[in-house]
Amino acid sequence: MNEQFSKPKRFGQILDHTFQLSKQYFKHLMKIFFLLIGPLIALEAIIQLASGVSFFRDAAGSGAAWFEEFIAGEAEEELFAGGLGAALGLLSLEFISLLLFPIAQAAVLFTVNDIRLGETFTVGTVIKRAFSRFWGILGSTILFILILTGIFIVTILLITMLTFDAGGMGIAGTIIFILLLLLGIGLGTGLLVTRLSFYFGSVVLDKVTPGFDRSWGLTKGRTWFLLGLYIVFFLIITAISFAIETTFGALLGNSVLFNIVQNIALLFTTMIMSVGYAVMFLDAKTRNSSDDLKGMLDDYNKDS
Repeated sequence: MNEQFSKPKRFGQILDHTFQLSKQYFKHLMKIFFLLIGPLIALEAIIQLASGVSFFRDAAGSGAAWFEEFIAGEAEEELFAGGLGAALGLLSLEFISLLLFPIAQAAVLFTVNDIRLGETFTVGTVIKRAFSRFWGILGSTILFILILTGIFIVTILLITMLTFDAGGMGIAGTIIFILLLLLGIGLGTGLLVTRLSFYFGSVVLDKVTPGFDRSWGLTKGRTWFLLGLYIVFFLIITAISFAIETTFGALLGNSVLFNIVQNIALLFTTMIMSVGYAVMFLDAKTRNSSDDLKGMLDDYNKDS
């Protein structure tokens, strides 16, 4: 087994290991996403070109700043001017991408796990193994989305009822109450989602469907730690995406090329997040195994 995976990691060590793996195996990891999602990006570009969207930024332009054009949605107006067929084509690509992104993330999980075990792998084999878990991933993910939807509905109802009850506090008091309420519900929801989030790794690597019980056990006592990691990863990939989009957006405006750049940036940030998730999940398994072994030793000492 790879030594870096053999011991439980601290917060900074997980981040460091994530970026080490992303750098060392960059070619293999990005190849997974390009093989699965790349054809969709190419088809999307073809549909946009056929719909009248310029490949490069318009030479004449409208005189507006690129971000004003982006907010105004001029590219979208040109796209839908291409007809219903173009819109349906793009919607179809979006639906297919929703099915393929989890497969790519599962392939990354298999890749990182093979690295942990010191086993050889190829991009083709990990993708094939990811597809073998397709139905388990799909069913569990649908169930996970339904759970999130239920949480969202209950949250909205709770906020609405409590806000009405807070009407006698005055304007300032009501605003403070609502902000504290949103903060509390947001944290509670984030912690609950974190407890369930390792279902994906359980379905892929442990072949446990739907994997929520397994996830609940793996995250026990580490929920705040893991939520903090999710937040840090989110901030990192958001900063990367913002930097890329603002830089290329200033040069390309709303164009097909800019959309391609955005999609490639999405593949890159998703790859980093997928590696981070894999490291977090395998670290949780290492900790869980260590805790189980410690418990067995404690039981043995008590019996002795």
